[in-house]
Amino acid sequence: MAVAHQRATYAEYMAFTETSERKHEYIAGEIVAMAGGTIAHGRLIGQLTGLIRDALTGRPCIVLPAEVRVRIRAADRTTYPDLHVVCTALEADPDDAHAVVNPTVIVEVLSDSTADSDRGDKFAAYRRLRSLREYVLVSQHERRIDVYRRQGTGWHLDDFGPGERLELASIDVGLSVDDVYTDALGAIVPWT
Repeated sequence: MAVAHQRATYAEYMAFTETSERKHEYIAGEIVAMAGGTIAHGRLIGQLTGLIRDALTGRPCIVLPAEVRVRIRAADRTTYPDLHVVCTALEADPDDAHAVVNPTVIVEVLSDSTADSDRGDKFAAYRRLRSLREYVLVSQHERRIDVYRRQGTGWHLDDFGPGERLELASIDVGLSVDDVYTDALGAIVPWT
């Protein structure tokens, strides 16, 4: 990610995003441009969105795409997760009608440029969301999915690989790792 603007208030950030053609995150006064995704990244997001959406059919949950930002007031940060799920009444930030504040599950597809942040400072910020129950990290380079689950005051990691099935207990959804990595065209990640 490249810094697009050194210092800004949140109001300046919102005004900036209204006119920008690219997505930008807000990190404690900095406006940070987001890098574009790869084909593999996009295919994984599409596959996950479809699988989770289909599993939630008829239930009071919504799957939101990367175009919808998440505001983490306690961390003074706004992100665009690859996808997130809300299973209670949708709540927007009081100062930003386009930012959700209550995701139950957040999914990030790891890329070379974001993996350290997704596992580090971004995850630290996400942990400050009281509504968040599970944080899912999906590898682009191998069939591996890490699921961090809130347990009391801490977080527990479960990792899943080929032939395994993961359960997102907070939304009562099970996913086959192989299904996540195999799309309707029969392609298996990593795609070139």
